[in-house]
Amino acid sequence: MKLITRQSSATFVLASGSPRRKALLEQLGLEPDVIDPANIDESPKNRELPLDYAKRISLEKGTLIAERHAGAFVLAADTVVSVGRRILPKAEDECDARDCLSLLSGRRHRVITGHVLVLPNGKVIKKIVTTAVKFKCLHPNEIDAYIASNDWKGKAGGYAIQGGAAVFIPWISGSYTNVVGLSLPEVTNMLVGNGF
Repeated sequence: MKLITRQSSATFVLASGSPRRKALLEQLGLEPDVIDPANIDESPKNRELPLDYAKRISLEKGTLIAERHAGAFVLAADTVVSVGRRILPKAEDECDARDCLSLLSGRRHRVITGHVLVLPNGKVIKKIVTTAVKFKCLHPNEIDAYIASNDWKGKAGGYAIQGGAAVFIPWISGSYTNVVGLSLPEVTNMLVGNGF
């Protein structure tokens, strides 16, 4: 079922290699013509706040990929998990994941996604979506079991809400798909409202 009827013949580029973002677009009936991950340095700057970080990284990704694909619609995003002013890493090893889960246990955090759509004429549309997420208090055995699942690998904050970590989350406020990697209501509005 196509929830977005494509009006433009311009190429649609997803500036992300995330299978989750591709799957979310498929829920709208959209298949990117090109998948071209930006592969930029995603290190936070000294004292950079999570919201500013999400804005900066998503814009850098979008503008870089738009330079490679002139005349295309380019969709880029960056998802940040934050506790207060602290930006949690994309977990690359078990130690990262364990640290993230221990920090998230029993508290609320924010998931912030910067969305950037570069239009064929070069105009840049930027939107930020924030979702509040609450974790239950995690028992060490639950953390061990989740670590063993490898579901955390490469995930911001060391977890994936659409996977086994769903049992850790009794409450969210805001867009569920934002926590997965793209706010589908926002992406739909950006595309439809700009002639896609």
